[in-house]
Amino acid sequence: MIKKLSLLLLLCVTLVSPVVGQDADPAVDPAAAPPKIWTGDFGAGLSLTSGNSETTNFNASFNLLRDPKTKNLMKFTGLYLRGSESDEKTVDRLRLGFRDEYTLSDRAFVYGDLGYLRDPFKEINYLVNPNGGIGYRLYDTDRMSLQVDGGAGAVWENNLDQDTRSSGSLNLGQNLDFAFSDSARLTQNFAALWKMDDFEDALYHFAIGVAASVTKQTELKVELIDDFKNKPPSADTKKNDVAFVASFLFKF
Repeated sequence: MIKKLSLLLLLCVTLVSPVVGQDADPAVDPAAAPPKIWTGDFGAGLSLTSGNSETTNFNASFNLLRDPKTKNLMKFTGLYLRGSESDEKTVDRLRLGFRDEYTLSDRAFVYGDLGYLRDPFKEINYLVNPNGGIGYRLYDTDRMSLQVDGGAGAVWENNLDQDTRSSGSLNLGQNLDFAFSDSARLTQNFAALWKMDDFEDALYHFAIGVAASVTKQTELKVELIDDFKNKPPSADTKKNDVAFVASFLFKF
């Protein structure tokens, strides 16, 4: 697994390296344009193989940010992964999120968060986790941002052939965004959820990726995503799921 992850990250760096040194068009002056309240991107990716086996992999994502340049910031995220091999489904995962952050100072903020996960291959029909807490921006510049946050909430989980279970939750998060240049960037995030009635029943999400601009409004992104559930609903369910996602993004 370590060798596979190393090769995937090496591929990411290889894809980005041709554009790292590129600079923005000097004729465009970002300061002259009025600030946008809504920004974000929509993306999709598709891969097909045929021969001894036929595979199809599809992904779709969106990231929306509402920033009216006040103290309030809203984020909407979504990612859908679907894969099949020889007409048999192998991946079917949906993750949605909403976050509202309110700035207290240059570094500190409070937040409310709502997360949703559906993953039949982990026997999760749905997992809903509203939570809130406080966060801190460890580093915040035009080129790099790094923040951590933590809080508490509730979680409802419905598994295959089981009743819905509810519990309090403890949550921890971390986000990094680093721009190599005006046309290439690194993103990384981590999220952890622990159930208060059983701390061994934890869910961890880790993602790291690189994106390179193709045009002013399009971007190519490759990302490695790892979802780990420490206590699956059944012994036949694997704890760890790793996905390598390549997608074409449309920015606005």
